[in-house]
Amino acid sequence: MEYWNKEMETMPRKDLEALQLKLLKKLVSETYRDSPFYSAKMKKAGVKPEDIKTLDDVRKLPMMKKTDLRDNYPDKLFVRPQKDIIRYHVSSGTTGKPTVVGYTRNDLDNWSESLARAFTSFGLGEDDVIQVSNGYGLFSGGLGMHYGAERLGATALPASTGNTNRQIELMIDLPVTAIACTPSYMFHIADECDKMKVDLRKDTKLRAGILGAEPWSESMRKKLQDRTGIMAQNCYGASELSGPMFTECSEQNGIHVWADLCLVEILDKNGEPVKEGEKGDMVLTMLQKEAFPLIRYKIGDISSLEWEKCACGRTHPRLQRLSGRSDDMLIIRGINVFPSQVEDVIGMMPFLSPFYHITVSAENYMDRMVLEVELNEESLTDDMNLLNRMSRTLDQKLKEVLNIKVDVKIVLPGTMKRFEGKAKHVTDTRTYE
Repeated sequence: MEYWNKEMETMPRKDLEALQLKLLKKLVSETYRDSPFYSAKMKKAGVKPEDIKTLDDVRKLPMMKKTDLRDNYPDKLFVRPQKDIIRYHVSSGTTGKPTVVGYTRNDLDNWSESLARAFTSFGLGEDDVIQVSNGYGLFSGGLGMHYGAERLGATALPASTGNTNRQIELMIDLPVTAIACTPSYMFHIADECDKMKVDLRKDTKLRAGILGAEPWSESMRKKLQDRTGIMAQNCYGASELSGPMFTECSEQNGIHVWADLCLVEILDKNGEPVKEGEKGDMVLTMLQKEAFPLIRYKIGDISSLEWEKCACGRTHPRLQRLSGRSDDMLIIRGINVFPSQVEDVIGMMPFLSPFYHITVSAENYMDRMVLEVELNEESLTDDMNLLNRMSRTLDQKLKEVLNIKVDVKIVLPGTMKRFEGKAKHVTDTRTYE
């Protein structure tokens, strides 16, 4: 087993937690001193830096939310002078103003360091060529993966998004061994390979995909790996944290979150910690972030955390696959529905492709949920009885999982819109005026 930094990656839990406490105390003290925004929140909560004596004391600190970043647009949360800020990234967001994120040199170094550890954990190294098919620019994905690859000593191929045929040609013509992109775009590449009569197993050296930026299920991973022959690795991050930052190791049993960089809490609806392994809201504290601190940041993702030593030998905690977001939850006729649940059901159906769209509307004050999903090429048929059986199978499984009736429309292969970046799976047209 290869390590990027074996001493850090295999540090015993008690030593990691002692390091986390040391870093947390320093972070809180400096933020209280330098951030008018957060010091005001601490004073309102009646907490001072000296009150943080154990890791459990982190719960005395006030939380931060996405709205805090938007409300303090563009840079009111920054605590470093402009001369120390060497890069900006900007995310568009879904409502209100965008969020502007700044980075110091150390922020970028930690970002690249975390990805070098991550890439090493599933077998990449200096002999690899990583095709970065994430977007470059204001989105943090492309540049994050790029500098992570270079820190590793691998060759970075900055393909960015778009021009899929050219992407495939690059994989054929150059010794590309890994690709970074969204899961939906990797499926799209596989579709285009079929049209071009390209066999990724035989015609390229591709063996790994670093996939993220959108929800995807374990069943989708199996489909993708079976279809392409690559090891499809889940990754996690956000521009506020420092872009794509954490990935699975070769065991594919949870995303290693480096404890020296990030303190993770998993909380129930009352803000209390859940038992280890139970699902809840993720709250993250970035322990070494300089440009603007993130303390108890409620990111909106739902997951669980496990500290048990991984079979790979690493001791840092592992996030299990996200089960949804607390802020993209759909309430359909009083039932909580996550798009990831729908995606998981689709992944169970061997006759379906991964391309789908959910439309939620209100008709006569009654919620209606419509799922459009593509039939895959192998299952294309004129047999209406067979098509009806497929539709009934999908309909029954959705009702079993979601506990609501979903109107199912299975459409022809290639008819759903493709996305080169983050796929948009939901349109909610309901109004409550």
